Amino acid sequence: MLRSNLLSSSKFSIIPSIYGSSGSTTIREMRTDIRNKYNHSKTGDFSQVSPSLTNPYTTDPLLDRALSRLLPKKYYHDVSKDLKSFGDRIVNEIDQLGRQAELEPPKLEQQDAWGNRIDRLIVSPAWYKLKEIAAEEGLISIGYDSTVDPKYRRIHQLSKLYLFGPSSGLVSCPLAMTDGAAKTIKELKLDEKYNELKYAYDRLVSRNGKKAWTSGQWMTEKKGGSDVGGGCDTYAKDVGNGKYLLNGYKWFSSAIDADVCLTLARIIDKNGNVILGSKGLSLFYLPIRNNETKKLNGIQMLTLKDKLGTRQLPTAELLLDGVEAIKVSDEGRGIPSIANMLNVTRIHNAIASVAYMRRIISLARDYSTKRVAFGRKLNEWPLHMATLSKLEVECRAGLLFVLEAGRFLGLQESGEATPTEILNLRLMTPILKLYTGKKAIPLISEGIECFGGQGYIENTGIPSILRDAQVTPIWEGTTNILSLDVLRVFASNKDVLSAFEKHISEMLTNTKNDELLRDCTEKVKSALKFLKVSLSKISEGNNASSMQIDRGAREIGMMIGKIYSGTLLIQHASSEVATDSDKAVAFRYCVENPIINFDVSIFNSSRNDADRKIVFENFSDIKSKI
Repeated sequence: MLRSNLLSSSKFSIIPSIYGSSGSTTIREMRTDIRNKYNHSKTGDFSQVSPSLTNPYTTDPLLDRALSRLLPKKYYHDVSKDLKSFGDRIVNEIDQLGRQAELEPPKLEQQDAWGNRIDRLIVSPAWYKLKEIAAEEGLISIGYDSTVDPKYRRIHQLSKLYLFGPSSGLVSCPLAMTDGAAKTIKELKLDEKYNELKYAYDRLVSRNGKKAWTSGQWMTEKKGGSDVGGGCDTYAKDVGNGKYLLNGYKWFSSAIDADVCLTLARIIDKNGNVILGSKGLSLFYLPIRNNETKKLNGIQMLTLKDKLGTRQLPTAELLLDGVEAIKVSDEGRGIPSIANMLNVTRIHNAIASVAYMRRIISLARDYSTKRVAFGRKLNEWPLHMATLSKLEVECRAGLLFVLEAGRFLGLQESGEATPTEILNLRLMTPILKLYTGKKAIPLISEGIECFGGQGYIENTGIPSILRDAQVTPIWEGTTNILSLDVLRVFASNKDVLSAFEKHISEMLTNTKNDELLRDCTEKVKSALKFLKVSLSKISEGNNASSMQIDRGAREIGMMIGKIYSGTLLIQHASSEVATDSDKAVAFRYCVENPIINFDVSIFNSSRNDADRKIVFENFSDIKSKI
C-alpha cells in the first residue's frame, strides 16, 4: 500500500497557496496554511448550500395547467392570482411558523402550584398564528363561499390546502376536521335546526382569524380505531331540553385546542340499557369549554400522545365526565351522519399525502442543482434524474386524482351531479385516500435518499416530512380498512362498477390522434377489462366458497387507484394545455409500469391456512391451532 507524507513531499514547493496567491509554497508555509484553515472552527472552508423553498405554486410543474383546464377562464385567473400570492406568503412567513411549531411541541400542565386541576394546554405561539392565517386565507371558507359557483370552489380550496399543508405546522389537521364538521352541519341542515349549530357554523367558516373556530372529531376509543361500532364505550344520559351528559374515554383525540367537537355515544334509555354495535350510536355536538366560565366542559386532559410524527399537533387521551352535549342525529343514526365528515377528511388526508410528495420532490430538485458529487452536480447524473423523474410521475398522478375528487365534490354540492357521478364520488373517496397514502411513504423515503446523509439529520427539517406523512396511510382508515370499504361500495349498489367504467371511458375519448396516448389508453382499457372479469370470477368463487374476495381487497383498491390515476394523466395529456412532458408522464405511468397488479389466484381461500402457517411458524401462543 502506497503511503505519502504530504508535508514532506518535495512537490509542495510548487503547490499554489490555498488562499490563491501565486508562486511556490514551502513546507513551513504549507503547515501554517493548514493550521490557519482549520484553526478555531475545525470544519474547513466548505459548507454545503441547503435546498431552498420557492413559491410552491409558480414552481409546481403541473398545478397551474391543471387549474386552467378545470376552471372557467375568469375564475381561473382569480384563483391563480390568489394562489401566487399565497405561495409568496408560504415562503416568506408560513414556512418559518410551521418550523417553529415543530420545534416547540405542545405541553400539558394538569395542575397549578396549589394542586388545582387546570389542564392547561401550552402550544407554540406559531400554532395560533398559523390558525389565524388559515382563516384569513379562507382555507375553509372558500369551500362554502355562496358567492362562487359551488362546482369550482372546492378545486380552489383543495389547491390552496395542497400548497399550505407541508408548511402548516400540522394546522392542516384541525382544518380537515373543521371542514368535515362544516360539511356535516350543512348536509344535515343542523344550522337550520339549532341556534348553537348556526352560530358554530358561521365561526367554522369565518375568515376572521380572531373569531374563527376549529372543530375536533372524537371517535377513537381504547377498544377500536376504525371499528367505531364495536369500540365506542361512551354513554349519553338525557337530561332534558335536548341536552345530554356524556361520559367516556376518548383514546386518541387530535387538535384538542379546538372550540367545538362532533363525537359519537350510546344513549342510555330510561331503564338503563344501551344498544350495542353501530346501530346504538348517535352523533353529538359539544362545545369544548363552558361559554360563561371558559372552563373545560366536563373534559379532563389525561395525557398528550407521544407520536412518531405530527408532534406539532396536540393529541391527547380525554376523559369525558359529564360533558354537556346536543344530540344532532336521529337516535342510532350516528354512523350514517358522520359519512359526510369522513368523506371530506379522507380527501384532506389525500391532499396531505400528495402535498408531502410534492414538497420532498421540490426540495430534492432544488438540491440537485447545488450538490456536487464526483465532480458533477447531481442534476448532471442521469441516474439521479431518472430517480427524481419516477417520483415526479407518481406525484403528478396523485395531484390530478385529488383535483378530480374536488371536482366531484363540487358537483355534489351544487346539486348538479348525476346519479352516476354520485356513485363515482362514493367509490373514489376511499380509493383516493388509500392509494395516495400508500404511495406517499415509499416516495418520500426515496426522496430523502436524494439528500444523502443530510436527509437523515433532524435539524435540516427534512426527516419531519417522512415522519408527518406516515400518518396518512393510518388516519381515517388504514389501507386494509379502506380496501374493505371499497368492497362495501360494490356490494351496496350493483351499478357502481358500470358507473366507474362509464366514467373512465368518457375520459379516454380524445386520444385517437396521438400514438403515444393511444398506447396509454389501450393499457388502461385492458386493465379495466381485466378488473371486470376478475371481479366476476371472484364473486362466483366467493359464492362457491372457493374464493374469498376480502383476501385481495387491497389489490383491488390499488388497481382501481392506478386505473383512475392513469386515466386522469391521459385526459390531461390530451388537453390543449398539455406539454410534451405531460404526455411522457402519462406514457411512463400507464405503459412502462404495469397497471394489472394481481392474479385471481390470490383470492383462493385455500391460501388462508398457508398464510397463517407462514405468519405464526414457531409462535408458541398459536402454533397448536394451525
